[in-house]
Amino acid sequence: MYAPQVLGIVLAGGQGKRLWPLTADRAKPAVPCGGNYRLVDFVLSNLVNAGIHRIYVLTQYKSHSLDRHIATSWRLSSMLGQFVIAVPAQQRLGPHWYNGSADAIFQSLDLVYGAAADVVAVFGADHVYRMDPMQMIAQHLDSGAGVTVAGIRVPRAAASAFGCIEADASGRILRFVEKPPQPPGIPGDPQSSFVSMGNYVFTTSVLLDALRWDADNPGSAHDMGGDIVPMLVEAGRAHVYNFSDNTVRGATVRDHGYWRDVGTLDAYYDLHLDLLSGQPRFNLFNHAWPIRTRLPSLPPAKFVAGGNVEDCIIGPGSVISGGRVRNSVLGPDVVVGKGAIVDGCVVLPGVRIGTGAIVRRAILDKDVVVDGGAQIGQDPDADAKSYTTSPCGITVIGKGTRVA
Repeated sequence: MYAPQVLGIVLAGGQGKRLWPLTADRAKPAVPCGGNYRLVDFVLSNLVNAGIHRIYVLTQYKSHSLDRHIATSWRLSSMLGQFVIAVPAQQRLGPHWYNGSADAIFQSLDLVYGAAADVVAVFGADHVYRMDPMQMIAQHLDSGAGVTVAGIRVPRAAASAFGCIEADASGRILRFVEKPPQPPGIPGDPQSSFVSMGNYVFTTSVLLDALRWDADNPGSAHDMGGDIVPMLVEAGRAHVYNFSDNTVRGATVRDHGYWRDVGTLDAYYDLHLDLLSGQPRFNLFNHAWPIRTRLPSLPPAKFVAGGNVEDCIIGPGSVISGGRVRNSVLGPDVVVGKGAIVDGCVVLPGVRIGTGAIVRRAILDKDVVVDGGAQIGQDPDADAKSYTTSPCGITVIGKGTRVA
């Protein structure tokens, strides 16, 4: 059976302004999430689990921690020609950085030429989901499309944040509109829209031609969703892949088809709530399709002096010392002191929560110190005077902050 040669390109240069202060000194795909992981680990796990072992990660904005994470965590077998390599912007075509997602690939065409691949899978780096990309690639090859766009049904009220897709019964895309203010409804389901997940599979020759055309177009914004895909839609070369048809080993009925765009602080917070409970909306404990990363060399989590935990994920090296933690996700090396209450929180690595402190409905970035007796989330209006608060009232404490 013919096995296509596949090159993976992950677009990881996003600035992530809506996730500030979590992106104050790191790229959006490098933001820690889910206790042990970073956002980029989800797309890389999907590609590697599917057998795609040649992957370039294009980085740009504040990429040091992202580059370091990829270099130390994602080591495949060089003997077998496998690699995951971070590629920073290099100004190969002149004194300018990437001017859009399409320009990022155009400036890196030497990588595409060198791979000699049949198809190129261009995936985003800031979504949380499980997917077998090879099923999408198989449909792409069977259809003869130039590009195949992964699509998913979302509530119409939220669809203006995405590229919206209208397709015929064969899957050929008839219309693609990037982030329309009035998203089109789905026939028979007017309260939903079909949107792009930001994942594309290209026939390599079609991608090369499209990028050259785009580079020569002075009116282009050089964006994959805003320029490249609409051009191929107009040429009749674009098809859609329905993400709900994708099946992944070990998926449960509850988490099948789960996908979340982690584009805002509230979406980031809600993602973590989706990980909790005995039957979570997204199951991190699917050993048949694992989310891969490199874990720090830390001892197991420890609960001492009557420490109490309910419906939580606790990272390695964390110590709950007489405090109470509920409905929360704690990353590695977190300490919760005696009498402290942590309720409905996302706590990133290295945080220290002092004796008697109360923290509710909050996101604490790395190395935050909450002094004994301090309170966060009790009075969102008061918190807003000193810290970032989300539209839904989540208090966000920036990296390394001391809460007195």
